[in-house]
Amino acid sequence: MPILDKKLESIQAGSYTPADFIIADAKDGDIGFGRAAPVADPDKPGTHTPRETHLQAIREMTESGLVDIMLMSASTAERLSKEGLFTDSDVTPAIRLNDTTDIWSARGGRYKEEPSRHHRTARVDQARQIADIGLYSITFSNQRDIDAENAEAYTAFRAEAANHKMRHFLEVFNPAFDIRLADGADIGSFINDNIVRTLAGVMEVDYPKFLKLQYNGPRAMEELASFDPGHLIVGILGGSAGTARDTFELLSQAERYGARVALFGRKIHLAESPIDIVTLMRRVVAREVTPEEAVKVYHDEIGKKGIKPVRPLADDIQITEDVLRANA
Repeated sequence: MPILDKKLESIQAGSYTPADFIIADAKDGDIGFGRAAPVADPDKPGTHTPRETHLQAIREMTESGLVDIMLMSASTAERLSKEGLFTDSDVTPAIRLNDTTDIWSARGGRYKEEPSRHHRTARVDQARQIADIGLYSITFSNQRDIDAENAEAYTAFRAEAANHKMRHFLEVFNPAFDIRLADGADIGSFINDNIVRTLAGVMEVDYPKFLKLQYNGPRAMEELASFDPGHLIVGILGGSAGTARDTFELLSQAERYGARVALFGRKIHLAESPIDIVTLMRRVVAREVTPEEAVKVYHDEIGKKGIKPVRPLADDIQITEDVLRANA
């Protein structure tokens, strides 16, 4: 049984320990950011390195065994699978199975100013030849017709996935603009209610293996994680790169209030040393170090390797995300 499945089994059985916490490296940025997905080219300001840089980062993280899941675009997963990268690996390959309009991040694009619409480029039948699990994304915009259309697209996807024996996990973004919630309502409650409402109509065979959503604070996280802990497993997404302290603080707070999965993209991808950042993520979850201590250890490690930090320690140890600062 793959390590991912062993961990899911333990969480579902109610015997979770920090050793069961699932970490995914979200290296599917090419399906959102396009040519700007690989890291910036240090020798040519304003440009990005070739695709091979992106592929090599995936190879290195997979070979480290530090993550449980490697999330990729279909084309990336195909290329690396043909190389045999996952053949004898404990890392489970996963494929982004839809690319809703709110992840379209072309430079100069304005797609995030409008409600997210369903869209799929990857084919489930082809993806299933490479992986047996993938990500499906849906964003609730508080607009009846659009949200209903997106939910019906999710139903159609589940039917197709079932035909090809493709498992999935469900990503739910916060909308990127004001969705005019009723007075007194907060975004965490709105998201939680829509997740539970949507999944109420989903039978066991089609149920997502876990969720990937934005951290909206302790109350919202605890509310959703406590709803059906043996069945509905809650995970968090990383969002922007932020500081190293943001990375460790998000992980620590979310796990404390019920998250059992972390799927981080830019927080790993844009780190000075992705291997070191994930190593310390594991130590933070295991409560071997505090988030603040982890930043200091991280700077020590990259210093020993001669890697120049993006920020000095005094800045990198600061919490910059409001939801994290309020609950640190």
